[in-house]
Amino acid sequence: MIAPGLILAPAVAADVPDLLLLIKALAEYEKLSHLVVADAADLHGALFGVRPAAEALIVREVGGKSSAIAFALFFTNFSTFLGRRGLWLEDLFVLPEYRGRGIGRALLEALADVARQRHYGRFEWAVLDWNAPAIGFYERMGATILTDWQIARVTGAALANFGAADAPTRE
Repeated sequence: MIAPGLILAPAVAADVPDLLLLIKALAEYEKLSHLVVADAADLHGALFGVRPAAEALIVREVGGKSSAIAFALFFTNFSTFLGRRGLWLEDLFVLPEYRGRGIGRALLEALADVARQRHYGRFEWAVLDWNAPAIGFYERMGATILTDWQIARVTGAALANFGAADAPTRE
């Protein structure tokens, strides 16, 4: 349930500029602004192109601020063990001045509803290990923080050259 005066809805193509601003605000919060290279065209294609790669929910204040105040961007993954799709939450962000109003909770509950309605077997996301407030919030909502899994990532030049030569070993 979203707080009075707020609207939570699926993002539409006209929301792309606001989503991009929120993504940049999230990157700034996480001290990762230098990694944001996506532009409006990239985001529009990923969310509303011929083969959408993701979906988003957006929260707006009614009669107040004209731009969005929160978002959640998600897509499907697949569990071989369950034999079913899952919902992967890539990013969830609420502008700092709007935190503590139940907006994050409402977004997570809406995503859980999506997962249930689509008969997905899982609803998962990652959280930075230094983000204690988020970890505590997720645990209070009923999430289990998996400490035995590490994310492996290959991007940029490493992706372009992946497997081309033996990687140096760690000592």
